[in-house]
Amino acid sequence: MSQHILIFQDMLDIVMGSTFVKCAATDLLIQWVGWAVAAALKTEKFYDLAGSGTFILLAHLSRIWGGSGHVRQNVQTGLVTAWGLRLGTYLFLRIMKDGHDRRFNNVRDSPGTFFVYWTVQALWVFVTLLPTLILNNEHRDEPLGPRDYLGWGLWGLGFATEAIADQQKWIFKQDPDNAGKFIQSGLWAYSRHPNYLGEILQWSGLFLSASSVMRGVQHLSVVSPLFLWFLLRHVSGIPILEQQALKKWGSDPAFQNYLRNTPLLWPSLWPCLQ
Repeated sequence: MSQHILIFQDMLDIVMGSTFVKCAATDLLIQWVGWAVAAALKTEKFYDLAGSGTFILLAHLSRIWGGSGHVRQNVQTGLVTAWGLRLGTYLFLRIMKDGHDRRFNNVRDSPGTFFVYWTVQALWVFVTLLPTLILNNEHRDEPLGPRDYLGWGLWGLGFATEAIADQQKWIFKQDPDNAGKFIQSGLWAYSRHPNYLGEILQWSGLFLSASSVMRGVQHLSVVSPLFLWFLLRHVSGIPILEQQALKKWGSDPAFQNYLRNTPLLWPSLWPCLQ
């Protein structure tokens, strides 16, 4: 009975803790204000920038509102900041260069549908950041251990993978000789979506480190990397890109060969998640 009471108390602390409530409210406020401006201007140009910026803001606010300045909290917040600055800057520069994001072709002129996209972004931010919010709201500290170093190492591998993949694709697209071609060099020769692989690795690593101070129901925040994988694999990432690629190069024998011989993500790591 006492164990059930402790589990219930943990759940209550997570749901009702002022830091979580304030972070959730801040998250929704930013996305809904962003939607109002974006809908009025009929633009998606700052959608991703608002998302990555919210990650950074909530990481720091949660540390200020609920944290105790432990080394693990400071490192976690710093890693989220580094991720957000790099990815947010890259995506903003990309959309400013391209002028549009194909995900929003049938959305930007529909305020209602646009609202759903911005609200889903709020959910993505909060769920993905959940292990960090739990960690930053924890006053109890534990000595740094193997889970921390393994988690930070996994984050570093993911950060490098995503950054290198993005840079390789950026350079590829800048070359006029590659106009109308698909990238199959560099990391893209080993995975059709190495940038997404890097993304999943980073948030898996952040959960692993944060789990060092978790108790009971807090471990359910493993939903963070799982939700991210599901979102990228089955909703807004890979399905859309794969469909676009098939429409563009589906009849190209070289592309058909690329599909047959290049894994979607990285089967040797996660065959069950492909």
